[in-house]
Amino acid sequence: MTLKQLENLIEVDQDITDDAYGTYYDKRTIEQLLNYGIILLDKPPGPTSHETVAWTKRILKLPKIGHSGTLDPQVSGVLPLGLGEATKALGVLLFGPKEYHALGRVHSLPSKEKLSEVIESLTGEIYQKPPQRSAVVRQTRTRTIYEFEVLEQKERLLLTRVLCEAGTYIRKLYYDLGEILGPGATMIELRRTRVDQFRETDGLVTLHELANAFALWEEKKDDSKLKNMIQPVEHALSELKSVVIRDSAIDAMCHGAQLAIPGILQISHNLNKGDIVGIYTQKGEAVALAEATMSAQEIQDAVKGYAFETKRIIMAPNTYPKKWRTKPTSKE
Repeated sequence: MTLKQLENLIEVDQDITDDAYGTYYDKRTIEQLLNYGIILLDKPPGPTSHETVAWTKRILKLPKIGHSGTLDPQVSGVLPLGLGEATKALGVLLFGPKEYHALGRVHSLPSKEKLSEVIESLTGEIYQKPPQRSAVVRQTRTRTIYEFEVLEQKERLLLTRVLCEAGTYIRKLYYDLGEILGPGATMIELRRTRVDQFRETDGLVTLHELANAFALWEEKKDDSKLKNMIQPVEHALSELKSVVIRDSAIDAMCHGAQLAIPGILQISHNLNKGDIVGIYTQKGEAVALAEATMSAQEIQDAVKGYAFETKRIIMAPNTYPKKWRTKPTSKE
C-alpha cells in the first residue's frame, strides 16, 4: 500500500497485527518477491508477449508468470509481469490508459494546419474496427483518444505520442489519419511507454539485465540488483481505493468468505458503492480485490453485514492463522 493510499484512509476500528505472521509488504525477501512481485519489463521488438513471458519463466525458474496487456511482436516497451500469486492482480491494469510513441509516414506532405486539424478530429471518442489479424471479434466499437500530438516532424515522417483507452489499435489510428488526409499514412515503429500508472521512466528492466541480476543472486547470494527490479504486487493496485482488515479476517477471506463489517479497520474516505477496491492486511499486504456493496458512510454506521463482494483472492491461504469457525455438522 502506498503512502498516498494511507493518507486517504479513515479509521473504522482499531486492532494490532501479529508480527509472527505475514510480512510488511515493503520488507519482503527475494524469495517472497518472486511470488508476490511485479516486473516492468522492457519488451524487445521481435518476440510475442507469450514468448517473452516464457523466457522470463526460464530466467527466474518460476512456473507461473503472467503479463498485462499483449503487445504485438514488433512493438516494444512497457510489459508489466506478475510473478506467482501476483498474476491475480494484473487484471486491474488491463482497463487503465495506455501511452504509445509511434513513428509513421504520411504519403504526401500536408500543411501544418491540415495535419493539426486531422489530429484534433481523431482526439476524443472515435470509432475503430479491429484489424483482420487481431485476436478479438471484428466489430466496430468506440475508443477514446485522450491525447494525440505530433512531437517531431521531418518531411513526411511523424513522431507522435498517443494516450488512449485500452484496446485502441494505433496502427489503425495511423491508417485513419492517412485516409482523412487523402493519400494515406503508414505506421513504421511503435513503442508502449505507459500502462495505467506505470511509465517507461519508472525503471524498465530488460531480459538481459534480469538474467544477470538473477545469476548474481543465485550464484553469489547478492540480491541488490534483483531486488531493485522486482516491485511489490501492491504497486499494481495503487490507483484503487483501499480497505484494511483485521488479522482474524484474513484467512477466512483467503478461503472464500466475504468480508463482514466487524473485520474492517480502515477504508478510503471517498469509497462509493460499486467501487473496486484493494483489501490489505495491517502490514500493507494485498489480500484480495473486491467490489464495495456499501459506501464509506454506510460502513461506518453499520455494525454487521457484508460490505464487500470478493472478486479475486491474491494472498495464498494459510499465510495467516485460521481464526474462524465452521458450523458444526449435525449428528445423525
